[in-house]
Amino acid sequence: MHNDIELIFSPLQQKYTENDQTVEVCIYRLPDSGWTLEVVDQYNNSTIFDGEFESDQDAFDLFLSEIREQGIESFIGLAPGVVVH
Repeated sequence: MHNDIELIFSPLQQKYTENDQTVEVCIYRLPDSGWTLEVVDQYNNSTIFDGEFESDQDAFDLFLSEIREQGIESFIGLAPGVVVH
């Protein structure tokens, strides 16, 4: 079955680099919904924030707040094939 739902992407969506590490900040929504915030690291690990945001700016502001409080490392997952014992 083919899904014809089109996502709307925010102009605030971007790659963000700090301390030589880069993540992709994805902010998107369905036509009749709030904004979703997703952060993807260089290994394709994804962090999706719970809930919807009223505006794309609210979503981006939360991302920046998390970066200030936790650092970009909080969004970086394990490389493929790495096993933690």
